Amino acid sequence: MKKKKTDIYKGFEQGPIRPPSEASSLLLRLTRNCPWNRCTFCRVYKKRQFSLRSVEHVIKDIDFLHGYIKRIQQIVKPGGYADHEVITTLYNSFEEKDRIAFNAAMNWYASGMESIFLQDANSLIMKPDDLVFVLEHIKKCFPNVDRITSYARSHTIVRIKQEDLQRIADAGLNRIHVGMESGSDTVLKKINKGATKATHIKAGLKVKQARMELSEYVIPGLGGIDYSIEHAMETAFALNSINPDFIRIRTLAVTKGTALAEEAKKGEFEKPSDAMMAKELRLFIESLDGIDSYIKSDHILNLFETVNGKMPEDKEKMIGIIDGFFELDPEKRILYQIGRRMGFFRGPDEMDGSPHLERVKQACDLYGVTPENVDLVIDDLMKRFV
Repeated sequence: MKKKKTDIYKGFEQGPIRPPSEASSLLLRLTRNCPWNRCTFCRVYKKRQFSLRSVEHVIKDIDFLHGYIKRIQQIVKPGGYADHEVITTLYNSFEEKDRIAFNAAMNWYASGMESIFLQDANSLIMKPDDLVFVLEHIKKCFPNVDRITSYARSHTIVRIKQEDLQRIADAGLNRIHVGMESGSDTVLKKINKGATKATHIKAGLKVKQARMELSEYVIPGLGGIDYSIEHAMETAFALNSINPDFIRIRTLAVTKGTALAEEAKKGEFEKPSDAMMAKELRLFIESLDGIDSYIKSDHILNLFETVNGKMPEDKEKMIGIIDGFFELDPEKRILYQIGRRMGFFRGPDEMDGSPHLERVKQACDLYGVTPENVDLVIDDLMKRFV
């Protein structure tokens, strides 16, 4: 009989991505890549095989970090500066050395050690007992951590028993990031999300019942021109049914190497223009009702980074920001669109008096930006960030 090959520990691991809101979090890798990995718009884990890391190896990662942090706390004051010589001496003082783990520990210590993000795409696919064991060990090593978070698929969450989800929450996992993307069953099927509107709603309500914070991600533009209105209204309906803690906006970028890019090339998908997606976003926000979620536009891809606020009290303010874009004359609107994607403006009201405005004008002149080609230029600019 062929002997089963055992997984050999090769050192501390970190995955490729985390949500922007987890920029200061310690990244702990529990699984590798994405167990679904079929969404047409995503290229992050393509051609990479999904696997569960062994609990033993995850615990070893945590212990590595714990040992490093304890020693760092003795040498470096919180928020204090450590020069290269001190850091090198500190690292060389350890009997067991792992440069990636040490760098992660140093960066996390410098950021205040408030939160931990569990990688990669779907940590909740682990057996509940294993995930609870890992979470309890994290809390034992780092009892003062405020937040432990993870990505999860709705399809996975609905298959977890509520009592197991509660055990996971009680063990310390207190925020879940879910890629809803859309609430339209038509769009969800087209992008091969592997979930329906009903699945998303059921999963979201289960997370809320377990008293974990819930971040739901939506992608304006994902329905294309044909399903823009349906995409906006059905997504709002699903979120109204859940009332998540956070609704995070991620404007569509059609990325080379994805199935969606191939569909666009064949004419099977037509990405809405910037202006169309702005109108879609306005309809989406207008259709949100009966919830007290926070809207977060925390990504450079978004046309309006200042569309942030709490429902319902900030609803009109957010809609007003979008309306302000349409009140600009055509030339100023183009300058804002380009300047936003160059990272100079967060909202339309930041243009007047901006020291960057002349640079944006020069860039528009250099590349010959016109109302007819502005969206093509923007597509190229957006590819830098995906």
